[in-house]
Amino acid sequence: MEDVLSVYTRPYDPRYPVVCFDETSKQLVKETQVPLPIEPGQPPRYDCEYERNGVSNLFMFVEPLAGWRHVEVTDRRTKQDYAQQMKYLVDVRYPDAEWITVVQDQLNTHDPSALYATFEPAEAKRILDKLEFHYTPVHGSWLNMAETELSVLARQCLDRRIPDPSALQRETLAWEQCRNTQLRTIDWRFTTEDARVKLKRLYPSFQP
Repeated sequence: MEDVLSVYTRPYDPRYPVVCFDETSKQLVKETQVPLPIEPGQPPRYDCEYERNGVSNLFMFVEPLAGWRHVEVTDRRTKQDYAQQMKYLVDVRYPDAEWITVVQDQLNTHDPSALYATFEPAEAKRILDKLEFHYTPVHGSWLNMAETELSVLARQCLDRRIPDPSALQRETLAWEQCRNTQLRTIDWRFTTEDARVKLKRLYPSFQP
């Protein structure tokens, strides 16, 4: 916990970006009946019946001090999918960075070995040489700011029926562009000192 909190105190430097990474899933739902037309004073009305249409995965990137988010919709969240996301960070998003700090949870796919399972050894090492990983503790995923952004995405964009991956991609892209245009940086205020007071029970107890 204190390791992650220390990362969050680093000043903004585009050469050394700090990026939070997380993922979630979205159940896709198709309508079986045509929704009723919108009328003045009436909210949209949908039939209670629906058809399940699979599940999509969403990867979330957040650079808190730059006010940047990116959502990637994929069919799965395997080690190979994770490795491709790390390659995107290095080669597409931050090609000029000296290194990139990634804060993430301890999901079994979030491991450097995923890159060696996906790319040739030289390519895997090239990517990993530009990445520095910091992991949130077990049951401490709330320390990951990408999880907070996923919660915002869920409330603002995903709290309705979305029929297929293409529609999900369009909707998340629109949300991403709107959110990034607003340049909503994240002012993280929970410090190590706060943790030692408010979460005192989690620390070892020493007798004088």
